[in-house]
Order: sequence, then C-alpha cells, then structure tokens
Amino acid sequence: MTDVEILRYAAFSTDPAGGNPAGVVLDASALTDAEMLGIAAELGYSETAFLAGDRLRFFSPLAEVPFCGHATVATSVALGDRQGPGTYTFVTNAGEIPVTVDDRGRATLTSVPAAVGEIGDVALVALLAALRWDADDLDPVLRPRIAYAGAYHPVIAVKNRKRLADLDYDVAVLKALMEANDWTTVQLVWREGPLSFHVRNPFPVGGIYEDPATGAAAAAFGGYLRGLGLVPDDAIIELSQGTDMGRPGRLTVTLTPGEAGVRVSGNAVPITG
Repeated sequence: MTDVEILRYAAFSTDPAGGNPAGVVLDASALTDAEMLGIAAELGYSETAFLAGDRLRFFSPLAEVPFCGHATVATSVALGDRQGPGTYTFVTNAGEIPVTVDDRGRATLTSVPAAVGEIGDVALVALLAALRWDADDLDPVLRPRIAYAGAYHPVIAVKNRKRLADLDYDVAVLKALMEANDWTTVQLVWREGPLSFHVRNPFPVGGIYEDPATGAAAAAFGGYLRGLGLVPDDAIIELSQGTDMGRPGRLTVTLTPGEAGVRVSGNAVPITG
C-alpha cells in the first residue's frame, strides 16, 4: 500500500476522548478505492476522509458513503491547523460543501439542499421491529420521516430519554433493511427542550454499531425540523450525541431563512498517542 500520512481527529468535541473519531488523509491522490477502503477498515473509525485536490471522499470500514459531516469537520480543522482559518470548499459525492474554519478549531459546514419525505408504513413497521421499539414509544409530535442533506436518514423520535438510552437493536435485520432502502444511519431522537435534542445513530451498514456524532444526520435533522415546521426558520438547534457511548459530543445546527442547505458546526481536535 502507498505510504500516506493518516491523521486522527475527534470531531464535535474539544476533548480527544469525546466526539466522533475520524481518520483524515490530506493527500489521497495516489490511492485506489481499494486502498482507501483498506485504510478505513484498519483504522476502524466510523469514517475516514480522503482528500485529493478539492475532492473529498468518505469510507467506512465496509463501504464508501456519499457524505460524512464529522469527517468533513475533521478534515477542515486539519487543514486549518496547517494552513490557517478560512473557507474550504469540497466536492463530495453528494455535492459541493463549503466549510468555514475559525482560529479556535471550530468548523461550520453548509450541506447540500435538505429535503424530507414519507417513510411509508411497511418500512416504519420493519424499522421499529429491528430497533425492538413499539409504536407506543414514539413522540406524537416528531413524526417518523426520511430526511436528506447529502445522505438519507430515517428520523425516529421517542417520548422519553430512557427509551433512547436503552438501544439494543437487531444488527443483521437493521443492516439489511438499511441497505435495501439506501439509508446511511438512523437518526434516533429525544426532545429535551424546544431547540435541544439528544440523538443516537445506529450505523451497521458501515460496520459500526453506533456512530458517536453524526454531522450528516444532524444536517438532515435540521431539514426535517424546518420541513415539518417544528422550529423557527432561523433556529439554532443544539444536539447532544455520544453520551450513552461514553464519547459525549455537541453539534450545533443552524437554519438560515432562504438557504436550502443546513449549517452544522462543531470543534475538532487531534487525537495523539
């Protein structure tokens, strides 16, 4: 395998032990797809980002994904650490993603246009069965939907925090269901306050039981909240993720009137040792 420098960053945290670890390769121009997948599998993180010029690609240990928010944040902060703050624009398989990085290691990405659609009764019943959840667990206000902002994510909200904490899904069944429907992760939600939420993201299609902090799903969730009229058009939404895994992270989702995309902000810090 070609020798490359592989950086490791924790995204959506100021603590290397928190947030979501990502591998970052800032010069992947000489790598084949098989080599990128091999690096991602060896690292074992939910995603590793590979940059070649302005093209940014993302691989989980099992497959390439069209868009990954936390690895985009990690890549942007890694570039900021080397080149200074500013705006970096990446061409991903989902579309063009601009990211602004400040001098404190905080990045804000703007997703591709967000959309929300129906999940369908058959898919919802199958999804709840795979999660080992019941329809009575669901929040009556935050209705199940499919949300998109670069990748597809079902959004399933529950009434209480304990239900969210007790995550014990059928890995094989959920993986097969997600593959059949082209879902990247499943956005599981509990609403703590008007603009604050706790979220979790199963990711069996990537070879990971759970993703610790999911920027792509956060962007999609922002589009979901806007599309269903559940928050103001100019809302700033705070998401807590990873707490139940022992890797707490914080994602800020910003909706801007007239902007089709969704902004997702968070810090990233190097993982050393």
